[in-house]
Amino acid sequence: MVVIRLARVGQTHRPKYRITVADSRRAATGKYIEVIGSYNPKPEGKDVGLVLDMEKVNAWIGKGAQPTKRVQSLIKKAQA
Repeated sequence: MVVIRLARVGQTHRPKYRITVADSRRAATGKYIEVIGSYNPKPEGKDVGLVLDMEKVNAWIGKGAQPTKRVQSLIKKAQA
């Protein structure tokens, strides 16, 4: 099954996440199919908190990809 999930990147105590499309059998930070956005829960200065390519998100969901609960909430936040 193909899932849309977060993959953690960044430094210790400064989390940043990539929103990726990946096979559910792969490790969360392992090989992915495509990066469709990024999320920074603690933006500072000119940093952007959420960047999400909605066209790609809708295309992957249309193909049957299942977003995780956290990614679903980020999609709703990006649409608002």
